[in-house]
Amino acid sequence: MRFFYATILFLIFAQFSFAQEKPEKEKFSMAVLKDSLDGKLDLSDFLINFHGFIPVAQIVTEPAFGGIGVMFTPIFIHPNMNQDLGEYVAPDITAGFAGITGNQTWGAGALRIASLPKQHLKYRVGGAYGDVNMDFFRNIPVVGEQKFAFNFNTTALFGSVLRQIGQTELFVGLEYLYLHNRVKPDFGYVNLPEFVDEKALDNNLSSVGIALEFDKRDNVFTPNKGIYVVSDFRMNDSWTGSDYTYQNWTISALHYFQLGPKWVSGFRAAGKLQFNDAPFYLKPGVALRGVPLARYQGDQTYVVETEQRYDFTSRWSVVGFVGAGKAPTQEIKFADAQLVYNYGTGIRYLIARKFGVRTGIDVAWSNEDFGWYIIFGSAWNNRN
Repeated sequence: MRFFYATILFLIFAQFSFAQEKPEKEKFSMAVLKDSLDGKLDLSDFLINFHGFIPVAQIVTEPAFGGIGVMFTPIFIHPNMNQDLGEYVAPDITAGFAGITGNQTWGAGALRIASLPKQHLKYRVGGAYGDVNMDFFRNIPVVGEQKFAFNFNTTALFGSVLRQIGQTELFVGLEYLYLHNRVKPDFGYVNLPEFVDEKALDNNLSSVGIALEFDKRDNVFTPNKGIYVVSDFRMNDSWTGSDYTYQNWTISALHYFQLGPKWVSGFRAAGKLQFNDAPFYLKPGVALRGVPLARYQGDQTYVVETEQRYDFTSRWSVVGFVGAGKAPTQEIKFADAQLVYNYGTGIRYLIARKFGVRTGIDVAWSNEDFGWYIIFGSAWNNRN
């Protein structure tokens, strides 16, 4: 619980600090929550002038965590102080979260994403603690697919620093991820299944990576046009402080363009390759809406998806999406791996016009599952 209390204290301190910066002559009124252009609900001025936050009190609907839960995520968004006129610089974002789900999973954490344009740098730093109950699936000879339940006590710390290359939109840098995991089987088997080794039950994972990011979107929340490519290669080894030796290479590419003034078309392609032996719970899994986390794992994953958004008013939009993925292993080649698919629809509301932030709800179906999701910004931001 110590990390939970630290997160709450961080948010209280952040709000107190922001309040000290606010000019005394500024007085809050309900008019701040309306857009000066159309008079509709909009949090842009509240975020900018009052250093406020978007109170994302969302329902946790991930099937892997019981299908129901609650999470409170205050998100502070503020224009970067160092941006030049006429040049888009992503706003600084500070967020915390605390939540609990129907299968008694709970967690808390905080995240900071910001940039230093004058130094040509952008950075991310975050931390979290979770007590997670999660099911994993494996095909057992003769028996077929079986579900195995585990409890995880996990502490996570993450940081990255990227530097701009020349005057381009390309950034390159280093990142670090630390995980401490204590894992307890929660099923009736006397012996551990074959895919679980003793070391996986209590370990430290420490990875150092090289990251690349190319971002030419018109905004980082809910883009209307542009290209975003992100890739990293992470190494876990004894020299990094890890109990396992393995490597991950991930790459994701997003492309947005407008087929008309109100129609935004988006395409996503992503892949993850893992080399050597990682703990079973960190095997790559197919990441699509409607597909439970870790339901389809392999040594590699490949995903494609398209999302179409139509703005039927200046505030309200409807989206539709469809995608597919595969998770081949050393034993099962790509052509023979099971095809995982998803499809669904959703609705969006432009909650902060000056930042291009849309939020809403998606419902999605896949091979054998259904899920619904509270979306803040783009649904793809959480899956890169």
